[in-house]
Amino acid sequence: MTNELRFDGQVALITGAGGGLGKQYALLLAARGARIVVNDTGGSVAGDGSNIEAAHAAAEEIRRQGGQAVADTHSVTSPEGGQAIVDTALRAWGRVDIVINNAGIVGDAPFEEMTADRLNPLIDVHLKGAFYVTRPAWTVMREQRYGRILNTCSAAGILGAERMSNYGAAKTGLIGFTRVLAAEGAGHNIKVNAIAPIAYTRMLAHSVDGAGQQDDEEARAVFDDLVGQYLQKLDPALVAPVAAFLTHRECPVSGEIYTVGAGHVARFFIGRTKGFYRPGLSVEDVRDHLHEIRDEAGYTVPGGPADEMTELFATVMNGPD
Repeated sequence: MTNELRFDGQVALITGAGGGLGKQYALLLAARGARIVVNDTGGSVAGDGSNIEAAHAAAEEIRRQGGQAVADTHSVTSPEGGQAIVDTALRAWGRVDIVINNAGIVGDAPFEEMTADRLNPLIDVHLKGAFYVTRPAWTVMREQRYGRILNTCSAAGILGAERMSNYGAAKTGLIGFTRVLAAEGAGHNIKVNAIAPIAYTRMLAHSVDGAGQQDDEEARAVFDDLVGQYLQKLDPALVAPVAAFLTHRECPVSGEIYTVGAGHVARFFIGRTKGFYRPGLSVEDVRDHLHEIRDEAGYTVPGGPADEMTELFATVMNGPD
């Protein structure tokens, strides 16, 4: 292929790359010429324990296939850990072109059981972890006036899913993180996007097992059959091409969210309805015009707070309909 998208000479840092989605990202980027920092502590899907062999095994697999990779086993959950991960890339190759914040854990529970012990680890890994790794990489990217960052969000937060208030909150925080960094990076050739993957990984298996706990054996059998038919299509390798494109030099977009699964790609976006305007707005006005407020006909997609303020001022200046 003469127009193959390549990553020759670039360095990609991927967290949680010892298995699952992160490993598929690493394998694909390495096959396209990127040099990979495989970061993974090797902990369980719930964040327990560690196994440094996961990162080393993935890096070795890349090298066996002719690629270049180094392993890193620092935790993303502290500023020191984030800096150490970036330092691994700088020691090995002197630059960082791509950061994929993929590391994650789960800890589902009904909200009434969502204690601080269940919330804090997910915030630490997903939200703070992305912040702590990206911050030192950002400095490098600004200096070299180039960078690509991909954060991992989830439909569990965007759309809502029971028993996942901790996970959904942490993942959706990354949407705000993505959009702010996209705005700040625009003048430095740094593009930042988010991906909401749907893939059969340890994390999804863990959540599915929890959702499928049913007393009725027949109902459980039907559930297992449906899940089996569906999940076999959710190969993590089918998410990797989108991650690769969003971190490629030719990627034209920034601040956007893509949902990917089973070979299908779509975009989530944040829209604003035309709404309802009355200078002396009352509680009763909201009640009486709720349908109009919620009506999606003629929605817009503001590029940022300034765009939304422009729309608001235009409405105010034009007066009520």
